[in-house]
Amino acid sequence: MRKFDLEERLIDFAVMIINICESLPNTRAGNTLSNQLVRSGTSPALNYGEAQGAESRRDFIHKIKVILKELRESLICLKIIIRAEMGENSDQLDQALKENDELIAIFVKSIKTATTNQLKEKKN
Repeated sequence: MRKFDLEERLIDFAVMIINICESLPNTRAGNTLSNQLVRSGTSPALNYGEAQGAESRRDFIHKIKVILKELRESLICLKIIIRAEMGENSDQLDQALKENDELIAIFVKSIKTATTNQLKEKKN
């Protein structure tokens, strides 16, 4: 996948998360989950830009791990919203879950590849 495509997917995911958060009920639980999800769900797109400017492979791996952490946090938050039946649009929530899973898989693979390449560099 080209860098631009992944960046666009992360931006689209962030927008999807914002739309979900805006649709949550104005209750204590809805507001708490909305605040948490909007932070963790938009963070990967922002941190991806940071990763592209990493100063070293080690720095890149660290920044990608932060993205993965935020995606996992978003996944749990989405699951809570679904189980608590707080979302208005179940199709939108299902789409966000699917995209979240796919993004997690991409970043897990990226971390493995970057770590392998880092080890190869150390051996040389």
